[in-house]
Amino acid sequence: MHLVQVAQHADDLDRAADFYTVLLGEPPVARFDPPGLLFFDLGGTRLLLDRNAPTALHYLRVDNVHETIERLAGVADVVTQPHVIFTHDSDLLGPEGHEEWQAFIRDTEGNTVGLIAFQRP
Repeated sequence: MHLVQVAQHADDLDRAADFYTVLLGEPPVARFDPPGLLFFDLGGTRLLLDRNAPTALHYLRVDNVHETIERLAGVADVVTQPHVIFTHDSDLLGPEGHEEWQAFIRDTEGNTVGLIAFQRP
C-alpha cells in the first residue's frame, strides 16, 4: 500500500497557496476552482487543500525545524517551539542514532501542521 493523498481544509485557496508555497518551497501543481481544490506534490503523495475537507493534523519532514520556523516568521503562528521528542535507538520509527525534533505551526487556514527533522545529537 502507498499513501496517495492527504486532504486539508482551506477557506481561501490563494492565501493557502501562498503559505504552502513558502513552507514547501514549491508552487502548487494543480488547481480546480470551482470546486475549490488545490494540489501540492509531497514526493509522490498529493496534499489536497479543499474548501470542503475537514481539518487534519499532518506532519511534514523538513531538514531542520529551527530553520523552517525562522523562514516562516511572520507567515505562520508557532504553536510549539522546536524540541526533541525522542532519540531513536533503532531504525523502527526513524534513523538510528538520531534525535527526532518536532515543532508545530498554524497555517493561514487555522490548521495545525507538525514539522519533523531527524538530526544527530
